[in-house]
Amino acid sequence: MLAVERSARGQRWIERLDPARAHIATAIAQANALPDLIGRVLAARGADMQTAERFLDPSLRTLMPDPLRLRDMNAAADRMAAAIMRKETIAIFGDYDVDGASSVALIERFLRAHGQACLTYIPDRLTEGYGPSPEALCGLVDEGAKLILTVDCGTAGATAISAANDSGADVIVLDHHQTGENLPPALAVINPNRQDDVSGQGHLAAAGVVFLFLVATSAALRRLGAYKNQPSPDLLGLLDLVALATVCDVVPFEDVNRAFIAKGLKVLRLRHNVGLRALADEARLTEAPSTYSLGFVLGPRINAGGRVGASGLGARLLATEDENEAATIAARLEALNSQRKAIEHHMLEGATALGEQTVEADPKAPFLFLGDAEWHRGLVGLVAGRLTERFHRPSFVMTINSDGVATGSARSISSVDLGSVVRDAVEEGLFLKGGGHSMAAGFTLDWSKRTEAAAFISQRLTEPVAHSSANRTLGLDGALSAGGVTPDLLNHLERAGPYGPGYPRPRFVFPAHRLMRLRTFGNGHMRCTLRAADGSRIDAVAFRVDGSPLGETLINGDGQQLHIAGHLRRSSWQGREHIELMIEDAAEKPESAG
Repeated sequence: MLAVERSARGQRWIERLDPARAHIATAIAQANALPDLIGRVLAARGADMQTAERFLDPSLRTLMPDPLRLRDMNAAADRMAAAIMRKETIAIFGDYDVDGASSVALIERFLRAHGQACLTYIPDRLTEGYGPSPEALCGLVDEGAKLILTVDCGTAGATAISAANDSGADVIVLDHHQTGENLPPALAVINPNRQDDVSGQGHLAAAGVVFLFLVATSAALRRLGAYKNQPSPDLLGLLDLVALATVCDVVPFEDVNRAFIAKGLKVLRLRHNVGLRALADEARLTEAPSTYSLGFVLGPRINAGGRVGASGLGARLLATEDENEAATIAARLEALNSQRKAIEHHMLEGATALGEQTVEADPKAPFLFLGDAEWHRGLVGLVAGRLTERFHRPSFVMTINSDGVATGSARSISSVDLGSVVRDAVEEGLFLKGGGHSMAAGFTLDWSKRTEAAAFISQRLTEPVAHSSANRTLGLDGALSAGGVTPDLLNHLERAGPYGPGYPRPRFVFPAHRLMRLRTFGNGHMRCTLRAADGSRIDAVAFRVDGSPLGETLINGDGQQLHIAGHLRRSSWQGREHIELMIEDAAEKPESAG
């Protein structure tokens, strides 16, 4: 598009919509009384005449899967229902991130609706690491637990689960992480990404898995007569938590996930959840909840507890009904998030310098493999993500502990599966442990074996990274001018949402717009105004671009005409709402073009 073969970010710009589907876009627009541009957006994301309504209105009525199609769900729901009917002590072992905290809160709220308390255990990220340990699960059994639920973890916890079984407890695993053939000896392992699961729900976050589990459990309780004298719990009222987890865990916005988010945002606007309300107020979130506010405002604050503070704060906040407790936790998370930002900024400066050295020494290096004893264990994942974005190659970032063991996180690029590489490194004895998704993974290794581990990773990643780098493209949904950006257009675009991974936010090019009033703010951000040939203008923002090729292009292009690509966002300031462009890429306007 616009003959841009190599942009500031090294990408070739292409039309997202396959020309062969252009007639479908037109038909969708005409049948639904939509602008042609919206028809193109929908068709480019797989909609056709039969499915367009589901894209425009993602509802649980049409997209909710049968929970019992997930492997082991029937046995798990029956066991959970029996435990509730018998008033057994139930324990929850959760992860410390947003998905884990949301999953824990979902179950706690469900049990509370049945008049039943529970034990909750969130491991300390820095001292215990990820997943269940024999000590933790056996400790829950010692406190009386007869049934233990592991949420957002447990698939790789065979040793711990065996110990819990030996101590007399049943264990149900509710997880979504990739796994090999061997499963832990739990009563049930509900994981749509286990190799023998054919439900087709591998896109779910852990909270989505938990929600389906609670639906199945509620049905089992109904069969047992639990709701003869009391109403069944309002599961739809819990979708704000499912939406929060789905957005923050960066799982694909596909099928039922889109319905979870769309309905969950509506629930969130009601401000029923005491903890989320307190956190939104603490963050001074005044605009209507959106995927942006979930992913970039609320989510980071909840995660801050697990990264640099107390791991259990997020789950406590999301589960509480106490206004004072919620306000206290929200204030603490706000302070921890500020602390997190400062530490992350310092780490990122050092890691970026090391990354630049690596790339300068070998421009074709397929990945970054960086470690430092001073780096904060809870923030290595965030820094890895920033490096991957900046250098466009998978990044492994580690903190080196005093015992010589490095603990790290890795983040990937499009079409490069990191999860399988990390699992294979474990099987080869090069990593002590590890696992994750295709785009993100966690691991530990003996730092003395880093050379052998890096060689193995290089062997696995060189070809797919080279292929990904050679085929970097930026999909565009159409061209706009500043004057064409109207509230009505944004309303139509929002109606076709929500957007996220697997269902990308509409991206437009603003051709030959003059860049004006460029200024920097915050930690490497830039703000400017774009002016079209007819004099119309739109405000624009580019985040974390200072010192990057995109940032340099914007600085050098101040006062000049550039092609600018990005997505539109509704923003509010001091009670006034306006639309701004979030800049994702730029390209110089060829002199021959006029």
